[in-house]
Amino acid sequence: MEFFQEPENWVAVAFVIFVGVLLYVGAHKKIIEALDHRANRIKAELDEARRLRDEAAQLLSEYQRKQAEAEREAAAIVADARAEAERVALEARGKMEEFVARRTKLAEAKISQAEAQAVSDVRAAAADAAVAAAETILRDTAKGKVAEDLIAQGIADVRARLN
Repeated sequence: MEFFQEPENWVAVAFVIFVGVLLYVGAHKKIIEALDHRANRIKAELDEARRLRDEAAQLLSEYQRKQAEAEREAAAIVADARAEAERVALEARGKMEEFVARRTKLAEAKISQAEAQAVSDVRAAAADAAVAAAETILRDTAKGKVAEDLIAQGIADVRARLN
């Protein structure tokens, strides 16, 4: 009976009884179920995390593709805008050159008209001066009816030739 006198032995007996009661009640099954449930929950969380990671990678890939597409589209828009600007500049330059050529031609035509008018005015003035001079000379030198006929005929001839 010395066995029951040691406190360590009572602790061992109490422990064995406690473990027996736990086994009888089925605590080990509940602990295993709890551990299995926890393992399943952790596995589900890991699967969800993998799914979310894959989805995020797919979204990232899609956004990168969209960004590259947008950059290509922006580059195309810029290239089109540059081409349009060059075309408009060339068109404006052509219109400007055409306008300058038209204005130059118009100015040359006006100058030509002014020259012709000036030549005509000078000829008319010269004719009038020549007629007046011839009239004066003939009046002083010729006398009578013959002189007057000669003067009238000469004045008419000079005017006809100079105008």
